[in-house]
Amino acid sequence: MLKLSSLSNDQIHYANIGLMLVSAILAFILPFELFLFSYAVLGPLHYLTEIGWLHKKNYYTKGKYDFLFLSILCVLVFYFSFIKPTKTDSLIPSIILYGLLLSFIFVFIKDNLYRISLAILMLIGIATFKTGETYFIWIGVFLPTIIHVFIFTWAFMFYGVLKQKSKAGYLSVLSLGFIAISFFLIKAPQLQYQVSDYVAKSYHLFHLLNSFLIDLFGLKTDTQDTGATVFQSNAGFVVMRFIAFSYTYHYLNWFSKTSIIKWHQVPKKTLFFTLLLWVFSVVLYAIDYNIGLKALYFLSFLHVFLEFPLNITSFQGIINSLRFVKK
Repeated sequence: MLKLSSLSNDQIHYANIGLMLVSAILAFILPFELFLFSYAVLGPLHYLTEIGWLHKKNYYTKGKYDFLFLSILCVLVFYFSFIKPTKTDSLIPSIILYGLLLSFIFVFIKDNLYRISLAILMLIGIATFKTGETYFIWIGVFLPTIIHVFIFTWAFMFYGVLKQKSKAGYLSVLSLGFIAISFFLIKAPQLQYQVSDYVAKSYHLFHLLNSFLIDLFGLKTDTQDTGATVFQSNAGFVVMRFIAFSYTYHYLNWFSKTSIIKWHQVPKKTLFFTLLLWVFSVVLYAIDYNIGLKALYFLSFLHVFLEFPLNITSFQGIINSLRFVKK
């Protein structure tokens, strides 16, 4: 049997297209169930292995301890989400935005004086910035969710393909876009799909994402009830298929690139500890999905924050590569 780690780059790209198709088919049939499975089973293993890999890469920053500042911001997100829930919709989005802006400093600037000055100016700017619902939606909801799993995954893939100059890689990048668009263009057959009470209850903490995406894409609904829109309407199913596909492939893309990224090359003790934590997290989700969500909330947000410098580096690489091609 051919191991994934022994495949060539082109074979991995074709395998990824296959993973996209499988994810898309499952997302069309059982969108909510697929998301819940992927988030509970594939998600924690992705968080743990990616954080370990990023640590080996010094988180793509110029400072040795930059990741600590991003981790502290993540602690604040957790604190104001569960320990002392904030009464304003702008606080958590502002912390997320500050983490993203700090990441730009960490990636591009090494001089500590410039770093501190810019960090203070950014903090003042965010504190005085007028916020509203749009700010909450794009920074507080979309950035750590659908932008992270879809846009940043696409950028990570595209950057790698530009370095490889692989036709199969370009095809995989295009396939990701075409499949995502297909969820909004292709009318899925009537499968008499109904969301069970358990699934609806388990997905409750995510429903704002669906509601805002329905509005963003201008999908019409016959009801003003948010629950009915998300869990019973055609618009709700269309958006959920896109979300389930994006999250599932986000995780599968990471695991399929083992031979390229080499995230598995860690000490055996680290790998054992990682697998132990992963099994524990899956058990928590199995006992009570909402308990699992709250227990893994910090870890899920931590990997989002720690990945910001990599996301910035990916877009920087894309821009530089395209400039070189034009010349």
